[in-house]
Amino acid sequence: MHRPPFLLLDIDGVFIPFPGPDGATPATHTRHTVSTDDVDKPFDVWLNPDHGKLITDAIGTGLVRPVWCTSWRNDARRVIAPLMGVPDFEHIELPNLPIKTSHPDGYLWKRNHVADWLATAPAVWIDDDFTPLDHRWAADRTAFGNPTLLIEPDPHEGIQPDHVMAALEWAANLVTVKEAA
Repeated sequence: MHRPPFLLLDIDGVFIPFPGPDGATPATHTRHTVSTDDVDKPFDVWLNPDHGKLITDAIGTGLVRPVWCTSWRNDARRVIAPLMGVPDFEHIELPNLPIKTSHPDGYLWKRNHVADWLATAPAVWIDDDFTPLDHRWAADRTAFGNPTLLIEPDPHEGIQPDHVMAALEWAANLVTVKEAA
């Protein structure tokens, strides 16, 4: 039986866009005040109310298995998922590292943890912060028979329907290739 690839989802810069140079967030996003396990005081985030349906519909295709892959850790499930209206799904337990840059070794700090978690499973990973070394890693994984696609939204706009469509098309192609084999 075919197991769909994982759909790894970041939050900051993907579902919560970073302010533009003028300090504005996209007009499509709504402000929410949230509290998390890692921050003492409530703070504001901006989420697009359409993203919940976008992700829920993607999950409903059965082509991907969603997993939060974010420094929000369990707060993705506890705080963000209910605001988005998406079903509860697992998260990768990323460490809370004392890093000053998201690329301490020239590639995304999450990557080694994700690689260990995935093992040989196929995955499409949506994150706003990949480097050329991350893309090389994905190409190498794919060449070794572990299909991997990286999708990188603009962090000031966040995820768009075409990003999700690209993930689903890629996943559907994996199913087609497996069925043909």
